[in-house]
Amino acid sequence: MKKIKEIGFNDVISVRHTVLRQGKPVESCTFVGDNLQTTTHFGVYIDEKIVAVISLFLNNNSNFNVSIQYQIRGMAVLQEYQKQGFGALLVKHSEAYILNKKASFIWFNARENAVEFYKNLGYIIVGNSFTIPEVGLHYLMKKEIG
Repeated sequence: MKKIKEIGFNDVISVRHTVLRQGKPVESCTFVGDNLQTTTHFGVYIDEKIVAVISLFLNNNSNFNVSIQYQIRGMAVLQEYQKQGFGALLVKHSEAYILNKKASFIWFNARENAVEFYKNLGYIIVGNSFTIPEVGLHYLMKKEIG
């Protein structure tokens, strides 16, 4: 049975490491702001196993003139559970969470291979691609929800 739960920062590390930073030091899976009280982490559980994670940071990007902004970071689904809707489930859950917080703007830096996934959920690219050293090509994406 699958279930979404709010989880602690330490619970996201193993999935982030396996999916996003494989072969790199586990410390590379820790992001600035992970431990802030304004940051929220969610995980999809199947039985007692976390199979997907997402983190929401209250973080303003100067490219946008919006007072309250949330950033998605570290969205990852274990390989054997990809393409089964878990990522979309987490993004939609995050959108509902943000709306409940009286906010309506989400942005993030999407890996090149995830752009179509996010476009299918209504997110749009802003500007040109850019490279994050040791991670790869990314696009700034955004969505106003609600």
